[in-house]
Amino acid sequence: MDSYITIQGTAEAEIEEKKSRFIAQVSHVETEEEALVFLNEIRTKHRMARHNVYAYIIRGEGASPRIRYSDDGEPQKTAGLPVLQVLQHAELTDIIVVVTRYFGGTLLGTGGLVRAYTQATQAGIQAAKQVTISRCIDITITIPYALYDQFVHLVSTQQDNAKTISTEYTDTVTMTIRMLSGTETTLLKAITELVHGKEELSISEPYDAAF
Repeated sequence: MDSYITIQGTAEAEIEEKKSRFIAQVSHVETEEEALVFLNEIRTKHRMARHNVYAYIIRGEGASPRIRYSDDGEPQKTAGLPVLQVLQHAELTDIIVVVTRYFGGTLLGTGGLVRAYTQATQAGIQAAKQVTISRCIDITITIPYALYDQFVHLVSTQQDNAKTISTEYTDTVTMTIRMLSGTETTLLKAITELVHGKEELSISEPYDAAF
């Protein structure tokens, strides 16, 4: 599986354009059901707003992602599509953005609407924490204290391919190392040469995680 970029949790940002408020609410979602739940929560929260424009991109089981957007009463292609295009330009997936508009009394025109929804979405994305999700494995190893410093140095030589997730100190040291799936062969060979069977080691099944 190729890596992809998404966000953690939720985020919110607001801009103002000619007294109209544009509130961008962003959330990580993994299914259309989760996206619709978030959308309905925003609609309920901002039920007095003139528009709740949205767009979402969700990885599909097949080759094509699930992509949806709505202008929610704004002129066609002035709202939902600009929101979607910001997400696509940022190469984000598993994400929904709902931009709530409180009308300020002044018509913005086609260009003004496109600009406002674009800028609001950009602000929402900037407020969110972006993460790269990759196919990973966890290597959990228990070693004697005498080998701890050498093992830490060994992990550090893997450059960006290995990250220490946790370390537990008892009468031995137990560490969990996260690696990109398929990059672990060199480290496992080095571990074998270092510990000579003095370790307890387990390797997880590959899974998707931030890396």
